[in-house]
Amino acid sequence: MPQYKATARAVERLTRHSALPLALLLTACATATGPCPPGARYALECSPPQPAREPEQSAAISPPLAAVPNGSGNPASGLITSGFADARPVASFDEARARSGPVALNSDAPLRYVVKKGDTLWGIASRYLADPYQWPELWYVNGKIANPHLIYPGNVLELMVVNGRTQLVRDDAGDIERLGPRIRESDLETALPTIPIDIIRNFLRGPRLVDADTLDRAPYILAFTGEHLIGAMNNGVYVKNLKAGSATTLAVVHRGGVYRDPDTREILGYEAQPVGEADVRVFGDPAEVMLTQSFREILTGDRLLPLEAENYQAFFYPHVPPQAVGAKILSVYNGLSQIAQYQIVALNRGTNAGLEPGHVLSIKQASRKVEDPVTHHDVVLPEQEAGLLMVFKVTPKVSYGLVMSATRPVHVLDRAEKPDLKRAR
Repeated sequence: MPQYKATARAVERLTRHSALPLALLLTACATATGPCPPGARYALECSPPQPAREPEQSAAISPPLAAVPNGSGNPASGLITSGFADARPVASFDEARARSGPVALNSDAPLRYVVKKGDTLWGIASRYLADPYQWPELWYVNGKIANPHLIYPGNVLELMVVNGRTQLVRDDAGDIERLGPRIRESDLETALPTIPIDIIRNFLRGPRLVDADTLDRAPYILAFTGEHLIGAMNNGVYVKNLKAGSATTLAVVHRGGVYRDPDTREILGYEAQPVGEADVRVFGDPAEVMLTQSFREILTGDRLLPLEAENYQAFFYPHVPPQAVGAKILSVYNGLSQIAQYQIVALNRGTNAGLEPGHVLSIKQASRKVEDPVTHHDVVLPEQEAGLLMVFKVTPKVSYGLVMSATRPVHVLDRAEKPDLKRAR
């Protein structure tokens, strides 16, 4: 059947130019099996299904559904299934668990959940699963729609038996539909992020990884225009080595520590700590620059680099890497000695090791030696599970992850590895 789409503007044109009532046109277009009726030619586009896209806004007309002969559906929620070979709501939690296969469902997992503003994908996964990284095993992905993993506030999630297996299904995923035609608009910005997005945005003011040559060749603050020892917002500065034609808005960074692989001792890069932003007023040698933001004190010798784009993904889904990773924690954002939930860590593995945004890693507390009180020999204690982290940004050699849970103290040099699946609880 053709796929019918309409924008809000098109619907407005439809009501102006067509003599037919809007409800009649929507019903006619939703049930047509051939070309669009003439009265809808100004507004509706009839075309075969297109490849998945991620528009900023989209609208779709949902066709009315006939009664389901086999009686599948949930009268309480008003949802009716279609398109499944075998699909029905679970009768009880015991049935959901019995049909869950390798998925470890929480004992208090709801049979039906209405998504709320402020939810995150990880939070919903944790609500249903003992191991949230098993999300791909539970979530029913409809490949016929763009962004099948996106979830929006107001969506109804329901545990269902699909082809004999417990799955979590979204009501507007294309296989679950409400009765009657309607127009839906969805904005990508309203979709649930996977992890708390404000924490990640704060990280963008945190350290960035650069090589030594990049820092050594970057322009630097020579002096302040006033009699200042420390710079702040609205202070003028003189900058050396700023070439004419460079970007006029720059990040001011302080040289931090070195990222060195703890296993191979290879230098992975250097930490550039953002301390402010600046606008160029006059190019020259030295150039005149105005500090427009300051996150901490700005000193002579601090370097200026192009602003880094927000090149992280907010809309990915938690999943386990297919291979062993063998990563270690290099550092923690803000330089704390002990790491807790929702803190950002750097790992000594990146895309070269197969890591990607959404990969969930188990944190293993580093083993330690103790003296046997009887034999007085050293004994190496086994590693302990200390929590979970999720990778959200990757470079070839280094990646950054958010600690999602910490059951024990986590420290720099603790190991991060592919999790072992737990048994259903």
